[in-house]
Amino acid sequence: MAMLIDGKRISALVREEIKEKTAALKTEKGIVPGLAVIIVGEDPASQVYVRNKARACEEVGFYSEVYRLPAETTQEELNALVDSLNVNDAIHGILVQLPLPKHLDETDVLLRINPDKDVDAFHPYNVGNIMIGDYRFLPCTPAGVMELLKRSNIDPAGKKCVVIGRSNIVGKPMAMLLLHANGTVTICHSRTKDLAAVCREADILVVAIGRADFVGADMVKPGAVVIDVGMNRREDGKLTGDVNFSEVEPIASAITPVPGGVGPMTITMLLQNTFTAANK
Repeated sequence: MAMLIDGKRISALVREEIKEKTAALKTEKGIVPGLAVIIVGEDPASQVYVRNKARACEEVGFYSEVYRLPAETTQEELNALVDSLNVNDAIHGILVQLPLPKHLDETDVLLRINPDKDVDAFHPYNVGNIMIGDYRFLPCTPAGVMELLKRSNIDPAGKKCVVIGRSNIVGKPMAMLLLHANGTVTICHSRTKDLAAVCREADILVVAIGRADFVGADMVKPGAVVIDVGMNRREDGKLTGDVNFSEVEPIASAITPVPGGVGPMTITMLLQNTFTAANK
């Protein structure tokens, strides 16, 4: 039976550490970390994420502002809001909740955020720093995965690491972080030949493709560590990951559940990035 990597427990530990550091920062320097979140439109999933981020800020003692803009907001109006937050000294982190309505240019908005306040680490300046290993911020989900590995005493050094997925948000930065941790990394995607065979070579397998129960026992080496980044909803309404948990759990040495694995870490690492920005 695999060790269950408990994201809820580890997230709670990290948040408590951030809360303590935040209190010390306020006492010693008079600084309260501030996060501004911008949401445009009424996407239900985005509304839930934004509420969770606001609650998380309150939990650790941050100052937060949420800007809820109507779906018909223009590019000029959105850009002007970002510009105003860039020069607001009470705000250390700016996050634009994606996706945006189709008439808005996501790239234009993300490029507009001051890289020193880019707590999602999506700005090309921060992406470049991640590539060379000289970074201040890390994308929240890959950073969360690395924190789970660290706190579970799983060291990627010298291990074969396979990442399924090549998105800019998870797959690519995930591969870079594993590489910086001295893993030997392979990135797989829809054009990978004999995907199952490549995955069976992995000591650490990270799956981030958004396809429910895609990875089964035939794709996992016995004793592998399996990290499931996926979050999908079945027809019966239940959440499931990209990994078929019931098939893979008996042969893995460690595995993240869905829900309760990687998910709780994402907002926690956003808090960590915001604290870093405030403490710079």
